[in-house]
Amino acid sequence: MTTSSSSPSLLNDGAKTYSHSAHDPVNSPTSSLFSDFGALSLSQRRKQAPNPAASEFIPKGAPRMASMAQQAVQAFPSPLFPHPAMSTSTAAALAPGMSLSAGSSPLHSPKITPHTSPAPRRRSHTPNPNPANYMVPNNATDQAGAPIIQKETVGGTTYFYTDNTPAPMAGMVFPTYHIYPPTAPHVAYMQPKANAPSFFMVDELRQELINRHLITMAQIDHSENPDVPSEVDSYHSLFPLEPLPPPNRLQKTSNFSYITSCYKAVNSKDDLPYCLRRIHGFRLVNTKCMMLVDMWKKIQHSNTVTLREVFTTKAFGDHSLVFSYDFHAGAETMFSRHFNDPTADSFFTKRKWGQHEPPPPRQHAGLLPESLIWAYIVQLSSALRTIHTAGLACRVMDPSKILITGKTRLRVNCVGVFDVLTFDNSQTNHLALMPQYQQADLISLGKVVLALACNSLAGIQRENLQKAMELVSINYSSDLKNLILYLLTDQTRLRSVNDIMPMIGARFYTQLDASQMRNDVIEEDLAKEVQNGRLFRLLAKLGTINERPEFQKDPTWSETGDRYLLKLFRDHLFHQVTETGSPWIDLSHIVACLNKLDAGVPEKISLVSRDEKSVLVVTYSDLKRCFESTFQELLAAANGSL
Repeated sequence: MTTSSSSPSLLNDGAKTYSHSAHDPVNSPTSSLFSDFGALSLSQRRKQAPNPAASEFIPKGAPRMASMAQQAVQAFPSPLFPHPAMSTSTAAALAPGMSLSAGSSPLHSPKITPHTSPAPRRRSHTPNPNPANYMVPNNATDQAGAPIIQKETVGGTTYFYTDNTPAPMAGMVFPTYHIYPPTAPHVAYMQPKANAPSFFMVDELRQELINRHLITMAQIDHSENPDVPSEVDSYHSLFPLEPLPPPNRLQKTSNFSYITSCYKAVNSKDDLPYCLRRIHGFRLVNTKCMMLVDMWKKIQHSNTVTLREVFTTKAFGDHSLVFSYDFHAGAETMFSRHFNDPTADSFFTKRKWGQHEPPPPRQHAGLLPESLIWAYIVQLSSALRTIHTAGLACRVMDPSKILITGKTRLRVNCVGVFDVLTFDNSQTNHLALMPQYQQADLISLGKVVLALACNSLAGIQRENLQKAMELVSINYSSDLKNLILYLLTDQTRLRSVNDIMPMIGARFYTQLDASQMRNDVIEEDLAKEVQNGRLFRLLAKLGTINERPEFQKDPTWSETGDRYLLKLFRDHLFHQVTETGSPWIDLSHIVACLNKLDAGVPEKISLVSRDEKSVLVVTYSDLKRCFESTFQELLAAANGSL
């Protein structure tokens, strides 16, 4: 198992400390909008405490702003995001309102130069994450008078700069801890499912992601598959993505004229999964073809599977050529998605004498909807446009080499294979035939579109073309018919993929709109899950403290002192009961209490002992102090400091 510095760490997360003099919530490279809200400066001059009975967390999408306005939180007399140089506090303790799991330290490097001084770094952070700045009038600078010269010392160097940050408007109130907002209206009204879960992502997206993770982590039992090597070049953990061909197989694939097999493997250089396409029994006699491979490696497009490297190997017992591509878990070919039904070819099957011809298929009754076909056309033409612009040709525009992920996302696979397999060393200009191959790409695109319109590969056979075009004319628009005719008909001049753009027309904007709406839905699902990791780390820390049987040879450690408060808080979180003694299960209560603990709000709660003989009234800030000090004690013992 490998570890990464970017992954969340329970120990490092608990070891962070907060200091006003070291934290810049606006310009810190580790800051975020949520840590900005958590780092709001709570003035000690506030006289009125928040209302403990306020309904800060409403689980079913009721208006939050109304409930937030009811909280007795005064307007901040000082700037909401004070500059570190203007703060007088130098204590290293966690301040109220600071998240336990948010980063708090800017980068302190002794090699800092005037080019990376604090003022230029602030100017480069755009847009400004300070929410108060979006409500400042344009003449705020004029009202404030002359600009203030600020001083800051970073890495032993003192910088003087002008702080042009506008002051926030008076009377602005923000929550002192994390609150789940309701679903954005532009997403709420576009969702067809009214009973979608409100706290977590939709089940369909969750299941799709789980399946991708499952496929990515799948491994093979080498005892039952001895023919699969454990390591090939710098790749290990090979897993077949296709049924392995039998050892005595003599027939070759119809696409590459060679026997091929496909594996998922992990590269030991970066620990990332890749897709390996093996060409059986191919001996590479000249490395000049690597010039074309380098051209393919430079192509990065959302509708192509990127080629990473090509190498030869004898790990399979023969001379094999291996192409390494990006791995897209859960992808299936267009052939398996749309052309795997043998009954779909019945319309083009010749009838015997006396047999009645069945009625032709219709849209949504045997044929694909036209909107789906246009979505495929936009993506495939976009991929061809990028490939042709780079001076290359696809040469694998075939349903068996087009991958579909999700519902409509296409990627052209196996690019660059033909360029290596058919490389002619005798030619001086190896790109001379590319225009001819590009014209063949357009013909192949027309065949793919016609096959999709007929929902059958039999429709692209020469003897069935007339019948297939009649089927397209009856069921689809004239634009789709004209596009197919243009791609399949011989032209007197060289054609370009840009020529079909007028035929696509405004349908391009339809696909762009659908893509952006999909992005909005996924961002909304991400917003539901963005706080779950932080809450999990809080529960993990709390679990290391509660009910610990022994610590430093003290069996009563978890039942005394600050640990006893945390035990009662655990009961307050999970062991609530109703008036009749039944368990009271409320997820919103658990989430709200954890968020208040994380922020250390001054709200008071009553913690009742299990025998109900004592009641302790404490604030969340007190609990946070106990929580942090106790976990730091455990952390010091784990590191051997005690």
